[in-house]
Amino acid sequence: MLNLLETIVLAKLPQMSRQELEAMFGVDDLRKTRFAQELIEEGEQRGEIKGKLQTIPRLLGKGFSVEEIADILQLDIEQVRQAIANLN
Repeated sequence: MLNLLETIVLAKLPQMSRQELEAMFGVDDLRKTRFAQELIEEGEQRGEIKGKLQTIPRLLGKGFSVEEIADILQLDIEQVRQAIANLN
């Protein structure tokens, strides 16, 4: 029964606006949910990675190797290579 309820709620949420969700859950209640906290954390992580990826061209221009860039930015070597490939 719980899985069915979860499926229904998750199917409905993408169709609802932020205002509808806030009205349904209450602004404070919504922000305190584990789901909201996970979304915030995921957004922060994406922002951090995006910032690191934007730094790659500058480091590359300064003569750093792919391995050095990965080490400095604490990224996988493959992530650095992919970012460099996307520059071209």
